[in-house]
Amino acid sequence: MFKHIYRRFSNDIGIDLGTANSLVYLKGHGVILNEPSIVAINQKTGQIVAIGREAKEMWGKTPKHIEIIRPLTEGVVSDFEVTEEMLAYFLKKAETVSKKFFRPRVVVGVPSGITNVETRAVYDAVINAGAREAYLVEEAMASAIGARLPVLTSTATFVVDIGGGTTDIALIALGGVVRSLNLRVAGDHLNARIMEYLRDEFKLFIGEKSAELAKVALTSLEPQEYLELEVRGRDLVTGLPKGMVITDADVREALGYPISLLVAGIREVLETAPPEMMADILGSGITLTGGGALLRGLPEILEAELKLPVSIADDPLSAVARGTGIILEQFETYKSVLLDINDYATTYA
Repeated sequence: MFKHIYRRFSNDIGIDLGTANSLVYLKGHGVILNEPSIVAINQKTGQIVAIGREAKEMWGKTPKHIEIIRPLTEGVVSDFEVTEEMLAYFLKKAETVSKKFFRPRVVVGVPSGITNVETRAVYDAVINAGAREAYLVEEAMASAIGARLPVLTSTATFVVDIGGGTTDIALIALGGVVRSLNLRVAGDHLNARIMEYLRDEFKLFIGEKSAELAKVALTSLEPQEYLELEVRGRDLVTGLPKGMVITDADVREALGYPISLLVAGIREVLETAPPEMMADILGSGITLTGGGALLRGLPEILEAELKLPVSIADDPLSAVARGTGIILEQFETYKSVLLDINDYATTYA
């Protein structure tokens, strides 16, 4: 009875707590928030200056007493208190859209294969941020649900969720993950590789924001059309500001190695898959979700290397958030896909 009352007079909120960006789904409203997972803190006062998009705009331009923090590293909580503050900010924003009497019920996506300690850290941060109930689901599972794949049936589903900090590769059937692999090869690592390449080849040091712009504008993993972009940074020889034009060929060269690691990771999961599931995978192929799914030419490279059909989910960036929303909308149907929290958490009412 009390649960029925709580759910009638409280919000249901789904969160894709990503290393690069966090998305918030509000039941009945859809995805209402997409903000960078970044916090700016005044080190003199200990006060938070900005969160999300406003904090990202400060990146690389702050005085010494303002520190820019990314509280999630490779998909897991690296700074508990800042993560808690960021979650509280997201929940407060969601509550302003639909004000309810009781604290919300929250479902959060977490990377596959994280430890019990890391899982507990996420759970505690969500509860301390103001949730009444907190549930966790593996991001690969949530993205598959968000992509409307048949995860509850016996038909095998293969999903590759390429996020900012990690890539989750998972083979799913009957509401569970049969095989999975969590790779530390994702959007942030591609940015870092572009920075390293320009430093080593052209003695040009650029910031992460510039590297991300280059990745988005120039990534074309198969030669198709000539693309170029002017990037600006510091000349490592003279120490002075320098701008130069780089092309899609430069970015393709820079990203060759991490893309090969991604292919190897997918192949590793496929090689350990039960043979009975291979027929399903041959038919349905691989579904790409997450921001990395938008890299031009990636599906074609994976198809050529793995000899399997590869497709991109509709709106891959929001797949995990939409998946948490579907779980909330059909909680009884999908509650079996949630991680078992009995070992490390007590539900707060």
